[in-house]
Amino acid sequence: MSLPSILAVFAHPDDESLSAGGLLARQAAAGARTAVVTATWAAGTWRAGELADALRILGAAPPRLLGYADARVPQSAPGAARWCDAPLDEAVGRLVAHVREFRPDIVVTHDPCGGLTGHPDHVHTHRVTVLAAQAAGLAGLHPDAGAPWRPDSVLLATHPDSAARDLGARLVRSGRALYSVPDVWVGLTVDVRPWLERKIAAVMAHRSEVARGALPGRLAALPAAEREELLATEWYVRHPLAPAAAHAGRDALGSRATVPFPGSTDRAAGPVRPLPGGPSGPAD
Repeated sequence: MSLPSILAVFAHPDDESLSAGGLLARQAAAGARTAVVTATWAAGTWRAGELADALRILGAAPPRLLGYADARVPQSAPGAARWCDAPLDEAVGRLVAHVREFRPDIVVTHDPCGGLTGHPDHVHTHRVTVLAAQAAGLAGLHPDAGAPWRPDSVLLATHPDSAARDLGARLVRSGRALYSVPDVWVGLTVDVRPWLERKIAAVMAHRSEVARGALPGRLAALPAAEREELLATEWYVRHPLAPAAAHAGRDALGSRATVPFPGSTDRAAGPVRPLPGGPSGPAD
């Protein structure tokens, strides 16, 4: 029986490790196929090299880069459009090609708020990813991007209101807005402590972000026990793509496989409601 494969799509190198490093490490350790598409930074840049190191630690396939520029760092992809400025159909088509090539059971990406900090690149990545996950299953859309493939569901990496205030106080720079979702919208909570060593090592592999004092650097400066506490849990909102009946009997990740995974709490509370475009409460 095959394990559910995961294709994660995040805006910047380091987002994959911070937001879903535990889930990626868990699935890879169990023998599942995992890969990451990163929207910004081009091949050959220093952050692309750090991303490759982080993915090796997490057991994922080599990086897949869309090659757009970070909204705040033009040199991240010289001559390329900023991610937020790229034509929407072009961006969706590029991502559809990765979905159809990798053929994941589950796609993981940012929530519509853009995570705790609401970074505009994160918000845009959410929009493009949800559109691409839907379009990938339709033969009439982007016909040159490969044979159609529809993932079972999209998981949106998020932070519940109950945890956001404490996380924000310790991780987000003073004066910044915090973005979170109501606790009841969290459909999957994952205790990643068995894979925490790998997750933390992957975060620290983003050496330039540690050096400049971005979020990996702020985590590196904390006592080990506090750092582990902050990174030990991951939260996801479900965004199903397959008809509800197709999910009957599937595992806690909502995938085709029925292999149980310890350390996760799954809430099947009916259809997922759309999240707001702003905070229930931008940034690094």
